[in-house]
Amino acid sequence: MYKKRIADDLLVRKLAGKGAVLIEGPKWCGKTTTAARQAKSMLDLGDSEVLRESRSMMEIDSKRLLEGKTPRLIDEWQTIPSLWDSIRSMVDKRGLPSQFVLTGSSVLPEASETVHSGTGRIGRLRMRPMSLFESGESNGSVSLKDLFDGKEMEAEENKLSIDDIAYLACRGGWPAAVLLKGEVALDQALDYVDSVADYDIQRVDGVKRDPQRVRRLMRSYARNIAAQVSYGTFKADMMSNDSDTLDEDTVADYIKALQKLFVIEDLEAWNPNLRSRAAVRTSDTRYYADPSIATASLGIGPQDLVNDLETFGLIFESMAVRDLRVYAEALDGKLYHYRDNTGLECDMVLHRRNGTYGLIEVKLGGETKIEEGATSLKQLAAKIDTTRMPNPSFLMVLTGKGKYACKRPDGVLVVPIGCLKP
Repeated sequence: MYKKRIADDLLVRKLAGKGAVLIEGPKWCGKTTTAARQAKSMLDLGDSEVLRESRSMMEIDSKRLLEGKTPRLIDEWQTIPSLWDSIRSMVDKRGLPSQFVLTGSSVLPEASETVHSGTGRIGRLRMRPMSLFESGESNGSVSLKDLFDGKEMEAEENKLSIDDIAYLACRGGWPAAVLLKGEVALDQALDYVDSVADYDIQRVDGVKRDPQRVRRLMRSYARNIAAQVSYGTFKADMMSNDSDTLDEDTVADYIKALQKLFVIEDLEAWNPNLRSRAAVRTSDTRYYADPSIATASLGIGPQDLVNDLETFGLIFESMAVRDLRVYAEALDGKLYHYRDNTGLECDMVLHRRNGTYGLIEVKLGGETKIEEGATSLKQLAAKIDTTRMPNPSFLMVLTGKGKYACKRPDGVLVVPIGCLKP
C-alpha cells in the first residue's frame, strides 16, 4: 500500500518546469516508488543484468537507452555516469518538460566524469525517510503553513505517548518499516546500517574502506548527534577501539563517503541580522538522515531510550530535524540551526525563500525544559534587527511528550511532534 509522500506534489511541479528531475536521497527512502508513480516507462539500472546490457549499449548507441514513453524513469542512473550528458543533450534536443526522472542513492559523479552540470535543464528534488505526518503517526492538526500565514493555532490533542515516540525513533521513516509492526519493523534500520558498512560505502566511489572502521565512525557519529564537534573528536572516539593508525584525513574521507550516500546530513548555521554584535558560530550540527540510523549504530532500542532520557532527547531532536526538513521542502524553505558566542542557541530555524522564518526549540518534554526552550526563543527574537528583516512568524517549542498543542500567554507555541504537518 502506497502512502502519499510530500515529494509527490513537488515532483509534479518540478517536472512541469524542467526537462528532467533528479531525485536524490538515502537508499530505501522511497525514491524509486515515488518516481514510478509519475513515470510512463523505466530503465532499471539497479538490476545487474539490465546494468550490464546498458553499459554495452552506451558504447553502441546511448540514445536507445533513453527511448520510451515520457516521463522515463532512469533508476540508479549514477551507475553509468556518462548517461548524465546523454540525458542533458536529449532534453536540449526535445525542448519539452517532463522528459526524464532520475533517481540515485549517491551524489553526482565527479565533474571529470560529465561534460555539463545540467544547470537549467535538470531540476533536483531531495527525498528523505518519511516524516511522522507521511507515515500516518502525526494527526496533522497543526499546520506550519497556517502559522506562516498568520492563522491562530487552536488547542489540539496529541495521541502519541513517550513510548510511541521511542519506538518511532528506532523504527525510523523507512517506507518498508512503516508497513511492518513490532520487532520486524525495527530490524530494517539494523539492516540499513549493515548494508552501508559492508556494501554501499565500498561502491560509492570505488574506494575500499574497512567495514569495522565504518561502524566505529557511525557509532561515534551517533554518540555526538545534535552536537557541533570536529573531526578530531571522531578520531579520538574511534582510536579507542582501533588498533591501526588513524588520522583526521582518513576520518574526513569516511565522513565524505557517508555524505555521498546521504546517510549523514548535517545542519548548517543560520546567520540573521542582529541588533547586538554577537558573533554567530558557523559550525554545522551533526545529524543522520533518520534517527533510526543513530539508534541502530548504537545497538539500542525503544526501552533503552526510555531508560536514558538524555540520549532520548538527542535522538528525538534528530527525529524533529528529519520531519522539519521534509516539511521545509513543501514550504519552499530550508532548515538551519543558530548558535552565537554568548552561548545562545536555537535548535532549528525554518527559513523560507520569501524571507519569512520560524524559530523552533526541541524538547522531549517536561515543564522545566519547555520553559528553558521558550526563554531561549524569546531571547533570540529580541536580538534580531527587525529594521533589516521581519519578525519571526512564530516561536515554537516542539515536544515529544504533551497532551495538547497550545499557545502560551507569552505567545510561544508548544506543539507535540505528533500534531505537526507542513
